[in-house]
Amino acid sequence: MPLRRRKAQLKAQSGPAAVSGYGAMDGRLPVSELARPLLRKAFPDHWSFLLGEIALYSFVVLLLTGVYLTLFFNPSMTESVYTGSFVPLQGERMTQAYTSTIDISFAVRGGLLMRQIHHWAALVFVAAIAVHMLRIFFTGAFRKPREANWIVGVTLFVLALLEGFAGYSLPDDLLSGTGLRTAATIVGSIPVVGTYLELFVFGGQFPGDAVIPRLYPVHVLLVPGLIVALITAHLILVVYLKHTHWAGQGKTNRNAVGSPAFPHFTAKTAGFFFMVFGVLTLLGALAQINPVWNYGPYRASQVSGNAQPDWYVGFLEGALRLMPPWETDIAGHTIMWNVFIPTIVLPGVVFTVLFLYPFFEKWVTGDRTEHHLCDRPRNRPTRTGLGVAAIVFYAVLLIAGGNDVVALSFRISIESMIWILRIALVAAPVLAFALTKRLCLALQMRDRRRLTEGEETGQVVQSVSGDLSESHRGLSPTARYRILMRDVPAPLELPAEGPVSRRRQLRIVLSGWYYRDLVELPATDEQRSRITERMAPPELVREPED
Repeated sequence: MPLRRRKAQLKAQSGPAAVSGYGAMDGRLPVSELARPLLRKAFPDHWSFLLGEIALYSFVVLLLTGVYLTLFFNPSMTESVYTGSFVPLQGERMTQAYTSTIDISFAVRGGLLMRQIHHWAALVFVAAIAVHMLRIFFTGAFRKPREANWIVGVTLFVLALLEGFAGYSLPDDLLSGTGLRTAATIVGSIPVVGTYLELFVFGGQFPGDAVIPRLYPVHVLLVPGLIVALITAHLILVVYLKHTHWAGQGKTNRNAVGSPAFPHFTAKTAGFFFMVFGVLTLLGALAQINPVWNYGPYRASQVSGNAQPDWYVGFLEGALRLMPPWETDIAGHTIMWNVFIPTIVLPGVVFTVLFLYPFFEKWVTGDRTEHHLCDRPRNRPTRTGLGVAAIVFYAVLLIAGGNDVVALSFRISIESMIWILRIALVAAPVLAFALTKRLCLALQMRDRRRLTEGEETGQVVQSVSGDLSESHRGLSPTARYRILMRDVPAPLELPAEGPVSRRRQLRIVLSGWYYRDLVELPATDEQRSRITERMAPPELVREPED
């Protein structure tokens, strides 16, 4: 009874205390003005929107485990003889960076678990950003008014790659040192200024004595700070612009439908965070990754056999291995095209295309309206084909990054493997584009048959005359709505009169290439008018969320 009475007293006192605290905050900060729209924001329930949350929560795990590792890591390149607890390496000369990494793994309580959770979280973080961007690309969620958020996302992806490489290089083991040797070659391949940049970054001739002390603040301070700032900007834009959503009953281009932030989304996302944390902890505890004690300390005269980088920079390694050995001597200076093109020019072109793609598609379509409904990828076959072709292009480069392992596994010579992958790098994306576009059109034809014939029931009916046919049932209103709700621009046409500039001609050709192939869906005039009404862009005054 006393315990129950005490609990009732605390409950009675907590209410007035909460009201008083809220009043004190509201009198000094714009709490009420911000709380209502934030707490009532609608969050979509579709699983594909969890990809961004996986990236966010993986980054939170990275920060938590990174703080712990920072307490024990020493980023010095000063060498000494190892006398620690790992017996096989005792008596070896190594840098303090490698020594502290070994000590974290074997002498610090929970250190190895934290290292492995940190590494797995980094891989999941980059992967989640990549898959999240693919979801945005294939569904057209980068279109107006979200172009700025797309640019923020691409920048986050670039920073995540830089952060991963910096962290991967800090232990100063033989594997990470091989990666730094590749990085030094890449920096040195830049015409005119490459040699000076390499001397500056490494503090002299490779390996120098300054690269790890310089990478350390980049990894633990500079890049994480930029990532935090960009994630904050990204979330602010998401709240302001609202989420996109899939077509469905009650979902139009002028509203945002979903669960309110509080209490529904808050409870679900909190649980999801602990699920992500739990999975990463299980991976860190059960799946060994980056066993630096097996590689040994870095020696400039040694190279680790079967050395492979983490997957997110594997495409650079693959591009290096597939590039022919082209070099040019100009006035006593050697330009290493075999390094400069695959590692500087290729990534520069790829990320420039990613940054500019929303504006390119807007230019091709001439569409200036807002879009808040997700496209079904099948309804944009050219865009979907381009995305799949880019994935296949990356996959070929990733395989090329381990061509020695693949060649050994399949008993193929390295030369044959290189030529197979060189041909595949050109032919496979083109083939993937053609197949994907045909598949999208086939899926549109299937949608058309479903609208005209209905769903197959799986039951075969025999007529009096003996003919066999499969019975069908009509589509549900939800399925019919999802199929018919699509917004595909018509190809631009040449004007009937007057001269046409080459730029205009190019735009018309590209527009036809993008939107000429389309399967018309059967719909009544009433249905078409309703689709037009629900696909209409938002008014200047935003409607309240549902």
